[in-house]
Amino acid sequence: MTDRRREILEWAEQGRLAPEDVRRALKLAGVLPSGGDWRLFLDRMLLWMGSVMTAAGVVFFLAYNWNEIGHFTKFGMVEAVFLATLFLVWKLGLERPAGKAALLGGAVLVGAIFALIGQTYQTGADSFELFATWAVLIVPWVLVGRFAALCVFWLLLVNLAVTLYTTAFHGFTGVVFGPERLLWQLLGLNTAALAIWEILAAHGVAWLRERWAARLIITAGGALCTVLAVSDLCLRRGSSGWGFPVWLAWLAAVYVVYRFRIKDLYALAGGVLSVIVTVTCFLGKHMLRDHQAGSFLFIGLVVIALSAAGGWWLKRVAAEEKR
Repeated sequence: MTDRRREILEWAEQGRLAPEDVRRALKLAGVLPSGGDWRLFLDRMLLWMGSVMTAAGVVFFLAYNWNEIGHFTKFGMVEAVFLATLFLVWKLGLERPAGKAALLGGAVLVGAIFALIGQTYQTGADSFELFATWAVLIVPWVLVGRFAALCVFWLLLVNLAVTLYTTAFHGFTGVVFGPERLLWQLLGLNTAALAIWEILAAHGVAWLRERWAARLIITAGGALCTVLAVSDLCLRRGSSGWGFPVWLAWLAAVYVVYRFRIKDLYALAGGVLSVIVTVTCFLGKHMLRDHQAGSFLFIGLVVIALSAAGGWWLKRVAAEEKR
C-alpha cells in the first residue's frame, strides 16, 4: 500500500498526474484510509491512552489528596485498581490489545505501590532504587507480555534509574568521563538496547519488529550522541574529547546498518539532521562572536545547502529502495 501511495505521489510531483486528480487516484488505488480504518485507529489510540491515563490519574489523585486520605484508603485504592488490571489481563488475555493495555497499566501501578510504601513508611531509599526495583520487578511482565510499548516503558525506567544514580553518585565513569558521564552512560545503555532490539527482530522475534519503538530508541541515541559531539566541538572545557570521534563512528554505523541491512529511511534522516545540527553549532560557535551579519548569512546558507543535499540524498535512497 505504501509503494502505491508513493508511486502516485511521485507521478504528481513529476507532472504526470494533475493535482486535482491525486486524491481520486489514491482512492482508486485503495491507499486512503477508510472509515473502518479511522475507527480502528481511534479505538486503539484511546485504549492505550485510557490505560496509561487511568494509572497516572490514580497516582496524581493520591499525591494531590495526600494529607486528606488515610494510609489504608491510599493502599486500598491503588491495590484495587492494580487487581482490576490483573483481572482484565486474565479475562482478556495477552493476545488482545485490551489485555496488553491492561498489563501496561498494571506495570505503571507497580511503581505507584512502591512509591506509596516509600512515602508512607519513610524507608529512606533513594529515588534511583525505586525505579531500579520497579524495572526489575516488571521484567517478567515484559517477557510474558511481548509487546513493544511495555518494553519501551521498561527501558524508560532503566534510563531514569541510571540518571538518578549518576546524579547521586559519580562512580567509575565519573572519573573517566568527568561531567559528561551521564550522557555517556545513557548513550551506552540505549545503543546496547537498540543493538539487542534489532538483532532479536532480525532473528525472528515478531513483536520486536514494530519500527516505531526501534525508531524511538534511535532518536534517543542520536540525540545523546549529537549533544556529546556539539559539547566536544563547542564546549571544550570539561569535555573528554571523545564526543566528536564517537559521533563520527555512530554516523558510520547508522549508515551501514540502516542503509544496507535494515533499510530504515527514518534513521538515515536522523543522521542527516544530526550532521546539520552539529555543523551549525560549530559554525555558530566560531563565527558569531562578533555578531556580524555576514556570519549569520553564511550559516543560513550552509543550513540551506546541507538540508537540500540531505533531502536530495534521502530521496535518492528512497528511490533505490523502491526498485
